Amino acid sequence: MDDHPLPSSPPLDLRAELSEFLRTRRARLHPSDVGLPDFGRHRRVPGLRREELAQLAGVSVAYYTRLEQGNGRNVSAEVLDSIARALRLTDAEHAHLTHLAKGKQHKKKASARPQQVRASLGQLLESMEGVPAYIVGRRSEILAWNRMAAALFGDWAELPVAERNWARLTFLRPDYRELFVDWEQKAIDIVCQLRMDAGCYPDDTRLSALVGELSVKSGEFRRLWATHDVKEKSYGVKRMHHSLVGELSLNYESFRMPGDQDQALVTYHAEPGSASAQALRLLASWGTDATRVAPTA
Repeated sequence: MDDHPLPSSPPLDLRAELSEFLRTRRARLHPSDVGLPDFGRHRRVPGLRREELAQLAGVSVAYYTRLEQGNGRNVSAEVLDSIARALRLTDAEHAHLTHLAKGKQHKKKASARPQQVRASLGQLLESMEGVPAYIVGRRSEILAWNRMAAALFGDWAELPVAERNWARLTFLRPDYRELFVDWEQKAIDIVCQLRMDAGCYPDDTRLSALVGELSVKSGEFRRLWATHDVKEKSYGVKRMHHSLVGELSLNYESFRMPGDQDQALVTYHAEPGSASAQALRLLASWGTDATRVAPTA
């Protein structure tokens, strides 16, 4: 049971989500991006016009207009594929469009039960000495972690269950803003992944409540949520500034869990022989005490 469960909230409006997603994807394209002539006529809004997008997708303007107004009933996979190509959607964006447009046929039902991590995965985390690692689930909830993750990110065991959430930590905790050198990119990643969850689970009232709370408490969250950008968990480099060991540049990898694609194992490692690798070894020697030690002068 969660220590402080989120209040219920109305589910997301799929029609409105579909409308805004298509509108924002269309707005980011210019005629020259897709090989259409630009005659320099005044454009009241940025991006492609609806008729230009319909032409590229091979559908009628009236059909596309209905779709952009949120009416995705009976739309075929072939038409969605054509629109995705015309809008130059990524694989994640294409999947999100399908979830929004197909609605009842494709939506998943979120269980009210707390997400569970298999015991063997917990054992795997603990065996990864020297590698900060954790498992994240739906709604950016942090489900399990190892000793090194606690040393790097803070001891999440000291937080109420409801606070063990990357979106809450990123947008509502000043210490996490200081931890990530490129905080804006971390924030973007979190919001993009929440959007993917929202498309998969439009009836998840706990997710809706989380979005509502963050929208009230954080103007930055509201700004990023309004972009309708989506992205799957991936890999890359994160730069951090830890209060004990200073600057770190760490490579991260995300692995979807077999048997539960809503869970992902996320690991961080440093280039061998680098200053960051040395810093991780120092953190390993401190363990969770690293979160309680003030930096020396």
